[in-house]
Amino acid sequence: MNNKSSFLNGLAAGVPIGLGYFAVAFSLGIVARRAGLSPFQGFISSFLNRASAGEYALYTAAEQLATYIEVALIIFVVNARYMLMSCALSQRFSEDTPFIHRFLVAFGITDEIFGISIAQKGFLNPFYTYGALLVAAPLWSAGTACGIIAGNILPVSVVNALSVALYGMFLAIIIPPAKKNMTIASAVAVSFVLSWAFSVLPYIKNLSGGNRTIILTVAISAVLAYLKPVETEE
Repeated sequence: MNNKSSFLNGLAAGVPIGLGYFAVAFSLGIVARRAGLSPFQGFISSFLNRASAGEYALYTAAEQLATYIEVALIIFVVNARYMLMSCALSQRFSEDTPFIHRFLVAFGITDEIFGISIAQKGFLNPFYTYGALLVAAPLWSAGTACGIIAGNILPVSVVNALSVALYGMFLAIIIPPAKKNMTIASAVAVSFVLSWAFSVLPYIKNLSGGNRTIILTVAISAVLAYLKPVETEE
């Protein structure tokens, strides 16, 4: 399939993803507004960090006046999975694919973009991913900006109600896999308990929210990876 056909197919596949992104990013915009971001700042931050969990961590850390180092570490830890996705996707390119295409596709990877790209038969044409990104990335960024604008206009009661939507989104992400996998369910339960404990324990509660998030994310992931490693097939 030539570049034009691949691009158009990716464009079509990116439309439903982009529409879903807009709705999710709108809720993130409400959180970004609480952190003091302008619509333009929200648009740029979303364009450079297309990850709901990563952006939520970014905005909540900014709201708590976390340091630059804390923010960078939080985003690195939360978004580390994209490095693995990029490595997996790089194996789907033909050997003569230029580095610039590999770099740009890796930069644009999200969970959904990875899913439709890795599902392509044969070698992946980077223009397929470009087509999907051309729709999805702007809608994601625009959703955040619109959420910030709405947060500045709507009554406080409505803004608070919209903020709850983001927690509903995270519940929708964690509950289905947790129901199917006891290891994930255990990780979620432990995360809830330890997050609460870290907020009340002496000395630890004095740490910034960013540092507590970093410690818990790395520690829980490492322990469960050691106790319950993912089974691989030959």
